[in-house]
Amino acid sequence: MPNTKSAERRVRNSARKQLQNTSVKSRLKTLEKKFLGLVKAGQKDEAATVLRTVASALDKAAKSNVMHWATTNRKKSRLANQLNKVK
Repeated sequence: MPNTKSAERRVRNSARKQLQNTSVKSRLKTLEKKFLGLVKAGQKDEAATVLRTVASALDKAAKSNVMHWATTNRKKSRLANQLNKVK
């Protein structure tokens, strides 16, 4: 339980930010699954366009501190490597 008025405000802000961050992370996971499905199916052209969407979403998540920038760079690199392995 918060003891001060400012602590009560911080609890409300934290809950609101947690909800927003959760929705962003959920969207990222959905996009990654879509990309991986296309890669597994061997659809390189469609996967390339989805990769651009995923990379953009990851960059936006890093920009708003939802994810660490190094994590986003690592994920983008690994996804690009998977795309390059598709024949």
